Amino acid sequence: MRISNPVLRGFNADPSMIRVRDTYYIANSTFEWWPGVRLHESQDLVHWRPLTAPLNRVSQLDMRGVPSSGGVWAPDLSYADGRFWLVYGDVKVVNGAFKDCTNYLVTADDIHGPWSEPIRVNGVGFDASLFHDDDGRKYLIQQTWDFREYHHPFDGITLTEFDTQGMRLMPETARTIWRGTDVKTVEGPHLYKLNGYYYLFAAEGGTMFEHQESVARSRTLDALSFEVMPGNPLLGNYDTPDSYLQKQGHGALVDTPSGEWYYASLCARPWRHDTEPSRGVRGWCPLGRETSIQKIEWDDALWPRVVGGRGGSRYVQAPRDAIETIVPADASQHDEFDDHELGRDWNTLRVPFGDAMGTVGEGSLELRGQGSLGNLFDLSLVARRWQTYTFDATVELSFKPDCYMQMAGLTNYYNDLCWSWIFVTWDERRSKRVIEVAQNDFNAYTSFLRDRAIEIPDEVGSVWFRTSIRKRSYAYAYSFDGTSWKDIPLVFDAKKLSDDYVSQRYGGFFTGAFVGLAAVDLAGFGKTASFRHFDYREITDPA
Repeated sequence: MRISNPVLRGFNADPSMIRVRDTYYIANSTFEWWPGVRLHESQDLVHWRPLTAPLNRVSQLDMRGVPSSGGVWAPDLSYADGRFWLVYGDVKVVNGAFKDCTNYLVTADDIHGPWSEPIRVNGVGFDASLFHDDDGRKYLIQQTWDFREYHHPFDGITLTEFDTQGMRLMPETARTIWRGTDVKTVEGPHLYKLNGYYYLFAAEGGTMFEHQESVARSRTLDALSFEVMPGNPLLGNYDTPDSYLQKQGHGALVDTPSGEWYYASLCARPWRHDTEPSRGVRGWCPLGRETSIQKIEWDDALWPRVVGGRGGSRYVQAPRDAIETIVPADASQHDEFDDHELGRDWNTLRVPFGDAMGTVGEGSLELRGQGSLGNLFDLSLVARRWQTYTFDATVELSFKPDCYMQMAGLTNYYNDLCWSWIFVTWDERRSKRVIEVAQNDFNAYTSFLRDRAIEIPDEVGSVWFRTSIRKRSYAYAYSFDGTSWKDIPLVFDAKKLSDDYVSQRYGGFFTGAFVGLAAVDLAGFGKTASFRHFDYREITDPA
């Protein structure tokens, strides 16, 4: 049995992996998407099942108005004293000198919840994790953010003791234990005690193609006592441009019951246009940062090494003692919207799905029109991750707008700056419902059909929309009967929904492409759209 990387496909960044008895768990960042923190479990490191999200109440996470790629950064999952501990940061500022971040702690006796109300921990920096020492003491380890323009913003790794009686940090114990290497941008720390050493695993180089995972160790937790591993880094792809996996780094170490070791990290799978050179252009990653798992061995000096080399492998031998579980091979989804709660594949932006946004059940998703797809506060959008580079998504829509400010349709969405959609709206010149296609490209909004917008016959109650993603490009189509389809003669460049494209002009590029359903009513009357029979069908996942 082999691990096939990535094990969590599509936007599943910053994995924190642990083992509790014979079960492995991974927690991933969710940023501005709701619910907060994505959890999966496995008994073989190969097949992963999604679990209920731990942050599912506004009292735990209030993200209304946060900028794109703000919100939940790098959660840390751990298990000690008979319960699960989850540390997460809520980032309110993404661009500029400041990263206003508050770190919180929640706990649960069961991974399925309920999870506690949050304890506010601190705001020193992001990517905080909790280390449970073998003497019963606990420490928060975190990246430290320095906003002063005459200092490097990544100010090393800070360790602070956590008082388990008062459930609070003791700031007087804070000290910098490692400043990182010359690669800079040290973040994502996790601490382990093994072989008589404290091992510090931390990401460096930023989260793009220069990303790597570095290792340092010390006999103590004294200030600046950690020494870097010879031959560092442990993992990275800056010097393996032809590898299937790229951007690896930022993750967590785990052992198996029989004593094998594995390391989970974020990764990405870029592609290039045929006209782009193989050197100098690493490519585009619309699927965002995913999760890979590499096998670890320890050398004679007790340093960890990635089996097969620090570039990592697409296929990795599974643990000898793995308990194989059966999980569907693809992530195809069909939703008839019969349940009165959204399924786990669905996400909303910043706030939970509720009455202001609409209702679900009895065969339809009813979305009340709110703000535009650029709105950070009031938005009726329900979406799911792209998890492969080749798929079709279809939906039936009933919508009767009264003016051009009312719109509803199917969208491919990265963030408030970069998205496109096919939608029903009103053409006041013709006094007809019409189908339009538009794109928002860093707030340059383009309506493509305009006076050629497709009229919807008066007798047609519903229209069907389809988007077809074909790795480097995607397109839209419509139907008036759900059987006979007509393609819109427009081809969109999928790179515009990638981390790499967004990073060129915006500092928050940490999520991935979604396909979703949206309703907008800028007139303010809450015009409702009815969506039925949603289908997301994976076709292939090209190498």
